[in-house]
Amino acid sequence: MAIRLFVLSCVLYGLSTAAAFQQQPTNYIVGPQDVLTITVFDQEDLTGKYPVDADGSFTFPLIGRVQAGGLTLRQLESQMKKQLKDGAIFKDPQLSVAVESYKSQKIHMVGEVRNPGTYPLTGDMSLIEAIARAGSTMPTASGEALIVRAKSGSQTTGPVMPNGNDTEVTTVDLKELQSGALSQNVTLKDGDTIFVPRAETIYVFGQVKNPGAYPVQRSTTVLQALSLAGGVNERGAIGRIKIVRIEKGKTVEIKAKLTDTVRPGDTIMVPERFF
Repeated sequence: MAIRLFVLSCVLYGLSTAAAFQQQPTNYIVGPQDVLTITVFDQEDLTGKYPVDADGSFTFPLIGRVQAGGLTLRQLESQMKKQLKDGAIFKDPQLSVAVESYKSQKIHMVGEVRNPGTYPLTGDMSLIEAIARAGSTMPTASGEALIVRAKSGSQTTGPVMPNGNDTEVTTVDLKELQSGALSQNVTLKDGDTIFVPRAETIYVFGQVKNPGAYPVQRSTTVLQALSLAGGVNERGAIGRIKIVRIEKGKTVEIKAKLTDTVRPGDTIMVPERFF
């Protein structure tokens, strides 16, 4: 079942959909192509939108070029106030800086999500928000998400997959996240790749309503697997269910209990009742 993490995020934080995406984190680091909204109180002529150029700077009236790249919003505010004050332009300048359009920092969503692709990193963006932007996970998704991050000093221009010593990988249990474990709600960084793997498969055959292959998560039980197949039909012998499993290259049959945990690749066989 697809995990509706966007709905979850709003429930967890008590936010509307719009509010969830409109928060302005003060520690966002400004970069090239970002568009800033600068409000100078009591100076409407100076208030406006200012795009950041490729070199990380922009032109502001009365000051000239302002270096914004690499600064947080609060650091940029402090710098501009100092420049206006030191230049004897205003005695006690009051201004605020916000991000009108996030364009300098990006994350990449790949794997079993509805809308994979590259998305702008909007401040303190968390895993919940990223999956929401991608339209939630697919029914074929596993119960995990891998956050792949290039090690410090590495440059990335697109999605990064786990690659030995060149990357750091954080594994997040999406079921725990769905259950409210906010420790799993990792804060993302520029260039992160969020990879949602495809769930592994089991097979359910015999006296069930919908025999076939089904994706499973970790800790899926025989009972849960039977539920995926629509349940046992009226001719099924629940007391004689078997798991057919490949172990060390050999096929073994295991008498199964409904509470037993299945493994990827298992085949669950439900035989017919004797009478």
